[in-house]
Amino acid sequence: MSLESCLQRRDIWRGKKAAPSGDAVATGFAALDQHLPNGGWPQHALTEILVEDIFYSPLWLLMPALGRIISSRPWQIWIAPPAIPYPPGLNQHGLDLSKILLINASDPADILWSAEQALRSRACSAVLCWPSRLHQSATRRLQLAAEQGGGLGICFQNESALNTHSMAALKLYCRNTDDGLCIDLIKCRGGPLHQNLMVTHPLSQSTATPRQHRDAPRKT
Repeated sequence: MSLESCLQRRDIWRGKKAAPSGDAVATGFAALDQHLPNGGWPQHALTEILVEDIFYSPLWLLMPALGRIISSRPWQIWIAPPAIPYPPGLNQHGLDLSKILLINASDPADILWSAEQALRSRACSAVLCWPSRLHQSATRRLQLAAEQGGGLGICFQNESALNTHSMAALKLYCRNTDDGLCIDLIKCRGGPLHQNLMVTHPLSQSTATPRQHRDAPRKT
């Protein structure tokens, strides 16, 4: 097989396709920003966030960035979240609820297709999705779609994906602590890897309620 034929393969990433230098949005957490290339979540790119329990995905880690970029493009799309978004928490971070589109899907193929189309559309400042698990080819498709569309792509998965190969620009593993999260940078395109980064949870109300408790009355 010649070099030219290798470079034509869709499963081979070429460096020139990387997001422009400096094209990132600050996470809002200094302990994380200082270890990420360009100081924040990479735009024009896919970020994978691995968690111990997908029902308790740390949305609070994304809220500052989502609030910053929502005015840049009209829509933010959440695909197959395992929890119902909590409107007061979203409003608190400056998110316009009328511009958040919630897509309920259970089939992994539907989740992947929806995320790919949304990322490629150029209409979304951010696309969040919760697939059961992504194969390398799927992360490749989402990464290419994010590069083309220019938005912020976020994919939550459980920790079973810890040792799988990914084409995402950034891959994190988050573990809960008493004060927030302990984060390992599993993959970080353009920067070094770090482990045990401590990010403190802000003193604010949770942005989501788990589905299994969504109908329970709130205590006052």
